[in-house]
Amino acid sequence: MEIFDGGSGSGRKKTFNKKWNWIGYLVLALILALIVIFFSIGLITDYIWMDTLNYASVFTTVLTSKILLGVSGFVLFAVGTFITLYWIRRSYIKHFDSSQLPPILLRWKPVMLIMLAISALVGLFGSSVIQGIGWERMLKFINHVTFGKTDPYFNMDISFYVYVLPFLNFVVFVLLGLAIFFLLVQIGAYSVFHMYRVSRSAQLHLGVTLGFIGLFLAGYHVLQPFGTLSTNQVNLFQESVVTGLSYTDDVINIPKSYVLAAVAIIMAVWMIVALIRGRLRSVMIPIIAYIGLAVIGQGASVVVQNFIVSPNEFSKEKPYLEDNLSYTKAAYDLDSIAEEQHPGNHSLSKEMVERNSGTIDNVRMNDSRPLLDVYNQLQTFRTYYEFNDVDIDRYQVDGNYEQVFLGARELNTKDLPSQAKTWVNQNLRYTHGYGMAMSHVNQVTAQGQPKYMLKNLPPEGDLDVSRPQLYFGEEPYKNVIVNSEVEEFDYPSGDENVDTKFKADTGIPLSGINRLLFALNEGTFRMLISDQVTSDSQLLATRNIMDRVNRIAPFFTYDKDPYLVVRDDGTVVWMLDAYLSAENYPYSESFQGQTNYIRNSVKVSVDAYTGEVNFYMANPDDPLMQTFKNIFPDLFTEDIPDDIKAHFRYPEKLFTVQASMYGTYHMSDLEVFYNREDFWQFPTEKYFNEDTEMEPYYTTLKLPDQEEEEFILMIPYTPKNRQNMIAWMGVRNDGENYGDMFVYRFPKQRNIYGPQQIENRINQDSEISQELNLWSQGGSEVIRGNLLAIPIEDTVLYVEPIYIESNNETSLPEVKRVVVAYEDQIVMDANFDQALEKILKKVDPGMEDDEDQEDDKPDDTPDSSKPILDAEEQLKEFSDKFKAYKQALSEGNWQEAAEIMDELEGMLEKKQTPDQPEPSDNQQSSGNNNNPNNSDATNETE
Repeated sequence: MEIFDGGSGSGRKKTFNKKWNWIGYLVLALILALIVIFFSIGLITDYIWMDTLNYASVFTTVLTSKILLGVSGFVLFAVGTFITLYWIRRSYIKHFDSSQLPPILLRWKPVMLIMLAISALVGLFGSSVIQGIGWERMLKFINHVTFGKTDPYFNMDISFYVYVLPFLNFVVFVLLGLAIFFLLVQIGAYSVFHMYRVSRSAQLHLGVTLGFIGLFLAGYHVLQPFGTLSTNQVNLFQESVVTGLSYTDDVINIPKSYVLAAVAIIMAVWMIVALIRGRLRSVMIPIIAYIGLAVIGQGASVVVQNFIVSPNEFSKEKPYLEDNLSYTKAAYDLDSIAEEQHPGNHSLSKEMVERNSGTIDNVRMNDSRPLLDVYNQLQTFRTYYEFNDVDIDRYQVDGNYEQVFLGARELNTKDLPSQAKTWVNQNLRYTHGYGMAMSHVNQVTAQGQPKYMLKNLPPEGDLDVSRPQLYFGEEPYKNVIVNSEVEEFDYPSGDENVDTKFKADTGIPLSGINRLLFALNEGTFRMLISDQVTSDSQLLATRNIMDRVNRIAPFFTYDKDPYLVVRDDGTVVWMLDAYLSAENYPYSESFQGQTNYIRNSVKVSVDAYTGEVNFYMANPDDPLMQTFKNIFPDLFTEDIPDDIKAHFRYPEKLFTVQASMYGTYHMSDLEVFYNREDFWQFPTEKYFNEDTEMEPYYTTLKLPDQEEEEFILMIPYTPKNRQNMIAWMGVRNDGENYGDMFVYRFPKQRNIYGPQQIENRINQDSEISQELNLWSQGGSEVIRGNLLAIPIEDTVLYVEPIYIESNNETSLPEVKRVVVAYEDQIVMDANFDQALEKILKKVDPGMEDDEDQEDDKPDDTPDSSKPILDAEEQLKEFSDKFKAYKQALSEGNWQEAAEIMDELEGMLEKKQTPDQPEPSDNQQSSGNNNNPNNSDATNETE
């Protein structure tokens, strides 16, 4: 009876266990299925998104390479791990009695499952590492294009160092790292009861692994000499004066690498034989020899560097310095720079100004940083609009070539009231920004505000904008759904809002399975169940332009300053600069990390309305560009529209890198180059009341040998630890001359004022400093704008705008004065024209005589050249009135502020000179300018 009951219970228990086993398997299968679905949805939605932009082939190319490398990495790591674990288990079973081993090791099925699971986990890790790091290296290695230039030592094409060597190093390091990992596992396993001393199987296993390590170490050492061509590290403790191959590398480090490679192979063979024969002590002989030779090699390098190179460094490094100089210039495209002498004459005259009217008319009177505050207060109109940036560009306006400021009025719903932040509003209704503001760089109103060329809603002004809606921009935009049952808000018009519909088909259609897939991907079921989303609806995804281009082509480095362009047909696009960079360019000094080669070979446009992205080949001859063209043949557009090409800007980041490098590598004499005797650096200037390093800036000027003005990016140079200007570098931006770089050197035998010297003279000028001190009283702040060095024919003029801003939150920076400096003369006046006229009178006596002759004629207009009586008292009166005006603004007394401003304007009119322009009809009182919440007042100001 007991037997019967026991058997019955046992049967029920087995049945119960089987059921639970099946349930466990189902749960495990369900979890795996969910993981697969989760990753699959991401891949599928990414593919659909790329396909809507016609870049599906880019996605599949990258995915295919990652899958191939991922599978290879999984197999390599998993198989290697399984063999290692299997060998260890077999060694244990052979060495120990079954009673001495854990029972689990003797059961084949569970131990097999455990080994497979561990191997799979290690394989997944290896797969992620190899495909994540290696896919781009592999594609470049397979598709690379030669540079057509070889290094002077190994006579290898540059492409070997840029493409082949990184891939070979990657393979060697992966294999070496994996072999060392297996060795550590084996040491841990065979340390039990000192198995490595008595187990032949363990000894053989360790020997084979050590053999692989020796082989991979030999491969590493064989590749080492090629690496010496792109570093200045000669040993663990010292650096050479040369970037690239040096005397110590040539004499010690390269031969040492080959010796260590041979020793590594001998070491591997020796250890395998020693372990097979059981001679454990002899295993240490090659290891000690290898370590000893490595230490001796380091010591020899230190000795040679200290006692042979250092005492006579220039003589020893001279041939290598020449290669460093030559190849660095090639890597940064500096070897074609045209250098000319600039006389720096004292030749400014009225006739010269008239000959260069295009340059004079485009001298910047505004800076982008304070101008951004003005745009955000006067041209946003609603709390959900925002200007992120103000960029500089050039346009043909009414037949005139003019430099302009331009900013996009983007949508930012973070400041919407909380009750308005509904799903419908944030995803269906508020979908885009609207329009832009554009202003002259050289004109301001009587109140010191920008003079607009485009303003208001909808945009009105000098350019026709046919599609002012900005669905894509610099804001951190959320994904939105267009063409739903909800009308999209377009722009405010009086007390009403104007609505619109998206009229393009560049979004992701939310029909069929797409709606389910993207609802899951977005993590919102509102998209799936909402009756306001129809089969005609489209999802606009990844609307931030930087995220958008990075998602399409993550293998480029993008400039962080995109800029807006209004095309000839009135459509609006964003322009971005993409950089192609490389490491290991022989003999080239790096500018960031190990990166020592850079080109701006790709220009990217993103349509602000449709989101369409185009990658233009701006430099098709660049070997990196050609390599990427081989990898992604469908990514690039070769035909560049004229209205896009007309707005290409040479990027400031690239120019800064090149100009910084040229500060050292302009020296052609090797001894001067070695001693850095003629090192150039960027000057400093006072900007926003702080001394800061000057950045490159765009300006419009006529070069001495040209007939018309051009858009130039330029930077002055000063000698190291000096403030006088020694040279200036520029790069052309227009037409066929795009990218042509040039340098003008100033005479070394006399002083040419540098930017910081001009800044110091502004501070030391008694009249200017007195007036600025008056402005700064009463809670106002004087802001110094960018100091611009403007070359005009054979001379240089300096210009700096002065801003005044009160300390209250609603204040606006206003251009109140302009400083013009020339040679030993420096003046400040209400605008550039008056300041320039004063300078001309000081430096051109003939002009002064002409003015005197004019003064002899009867004229009732006041003479600006005569001193103003009681100037200090009048300035004090102006200062008191201005303080009262600022106080009224800070207290919100708009009417009182307007009355005070009327009094100030009346006082100014009494003192106004004949050549000072009257305020235009659209330049109204600043009492309204400082009320950003009053749209009517804002419109009057404009």
